[in-house]
Amino acid sequence: MTFSLDQAHLHGEWVAPEGAEGLVVFVHGSGSSRFSPRNRSVARYFNDLGLATLLFDLLTEAEQRVDEVSRAFRFDIPLLSQRLSQVIDCLRRDAAAGELAIGLFGASTGAAAALITAAERPREIAAVVSRGGRSDLAGSALARVEAPTLLIVGAEDDTVLALNRQSSQQLHCPQRLAVIPGATHLFEESGKLLEVAELAGDWFLEHLQRRSVA
Repeated sequence: MTFSLDQAHLHGEWVAPEGAEGLVVFVHGSGSSRFSPRNRSVARYFNDLGLATLLFDLLTEAEQRVDEVSRAFRFDIPLLSQRLSQVIDCLRRDAAAGELAIGLFGASTGAAAALITAAERPREIAAVVSRGGRSDLAGSALARVEAPTLLIVGAEDDTVLALNRQSSQQLHCPQRLAVIPGATHLFEESGKLLEVAELAGDWFLEHLQRRSVA
């Protein structure tokens, strides 16, 4: 799947189980892409739950090459959130995706882009999950998020945990801060990524199905 935006062509991978009632759009983090093994693993778990998933590149191939050297784009949150909003517009025009309730699964800096987009698109975004996210980079948009939001952080990820505690205090939407014992930033410890998938999957099933019924 290719998204032709105003100034970029972005590639994505779409999986939709038969009868899917919700769609989870992955918003990857710093230096990552649609090929992230962690996000692909979580996406497969969501598919088994009956949720459609979209993994896509926030950057073009040329931008990705520049970012790998200079990190010029990975912290450009306004650009990332703009790209995400444009992709959501494309999805709404798509026959297969247009009627599905949308949830956003953001990681690292991608979580900030997801939260800003949720604040700007309250009618479009039904739920948000942040995995080890830099939610603080969403700034003043946090107070405007209406979508139910789950912040998942590893207990050993001290700096990001502290930032997410602060973000949680700024959110006024239904929310939860879930701290996974023994996990670091990338949830590489045995069984920890599965815990992330389980928490996130339950959150999306609850809130995407509710929006679909409504």
